[in-house]
Amino acid sequence: MKTMARALIGCSLAWAGWSAGAVRARAQQPVTRQQVVQAALSSGPRVTLAATDTAAARAALLTARAFQNPTVNASYSKDVPQYHASIELPLDLPWIRSARIRIASEARSSAESRYAFERASARFDAEEAYTRSLGAAAHARLSRRNALDADSLLRMAAQRRDAGDASELDVQLATVNAGQVANGAAGDSVDAIAALLDVQRVMGRASDRVSIVLADTLELPSTDTAGATGPTFQVAAAEASARSADAALALARRSVFAAPSLTLGFDTHDPTGAEPGLLPTFGLGLTVPLLSWNRGGIAAAAAGRDRAQAELDVARRESDAAVAKARRDLAVAAQKVMRDRGLVASADRVAAMSLTAYAEGAIALPSVLEAQRQAREALGHLIDDLAAASTADAAVRLFTASEVSP
Repeated sequence: MKTMARALIGCSLAWAGWSAGAVRARAQQPVTRQQVVQAALSSGPRVTLAATDTAAARAALLTARAFQNPTVNASYSKDVPQYHASIELPLDLPWIRSARIRIASEARSSAESRYAFERASARFDAEEAYTRSLGAAAHARLSRRNALDADSLLRMAAQRRDAGDASELDVQLATVNAGQVANGAAGDSVDAIAALLDVQRVMGRASDRVSIVLADTLELPSTDTAGATGPTFQVAAAEASARSADAALALARRSVFAAPSLTLGFDTHDPTGAEPGLLPTFGLGLTVPLLSWNRGGIAAAAAGRDRAQAELDVARRESDAAVAKARRDLAVAAQKVMRDRGLVASADRVAAMSLTAYAEGAIALPSVLEAQRQAREALGHLIDDLAAASTADAAVRLFTASEVSP
């Protein structure tokens, strides 16, 4: 039984050590948080899709600014004059043209704001993945250290039993504890590798094997994060969409009378000679709204305007709520980190004192195991709270960003 337990513990420790060694052996390129962010911005699919939407909006603005091409007509008739030529030029009325251009211009502004938000979101995703990988690596290192400590405690219990100072129950308790901790170390090592591969995926690299190592460390960010100097990207996009919808309603109302057209031409070639030379022609085409006053178009544009205004109100409320939540999360995580640091120091002292007391026969083994468990949990909470603070800081910067970051 004891031989089998030691074999299982050894296998678990070997797996944990192999996993960590595999990461170190294959991770040849150290990458910083900023390098991961830049890679995500340059190759992220969300950024690429938003860039195509922005290009389409810019093309729509070019189309709105363009003038319609004239139409050239040429015809022949047996009636004199027999040759007819004309050119029809659509007249782009200034009040219709300005509304059309404003629609496309505001739509482009909205697309650019959405593109900026997608870039900020890609930055947040990259930072979150990097932070998650840092946390997983810290947990793996902690688990490996705990597994070594548990194995040392098992050897101590066995030596005390052989010396007659401890019972077989202590050895069995230490064996169970060492096996559980070693299995946890193996699982944490696998989680660390998976988190590192996820960082490579965010960077656009192959994620079938580890090729990077994280160069930064988990640190407590500053809680004094500056607020937005203008409307956030989401609010700015909604505001531009609302302005575009207003312009669309104005265009629908102005389009009751369609754009007129001017026709210029000439007739020529009279075989009888009665009408020599070129006979000029002139025409002006106007649409008379007798059957349709564009009520459907106006109603649709009014509904679109109302929807855009409602979306703007929702965007403002959601933006304020997201900023407030991110700031609260950052403040709470920072407070927990400060408290965790004191708890870790106290728990480490208690664990060390209890181990010394057990070696001297002053306390029983369960007290040592409980002290070590509390020390492990305290340090694990510190790691998690540091990661939560870093993620909350990135969320604050995401939801308060109003300018494009490099």
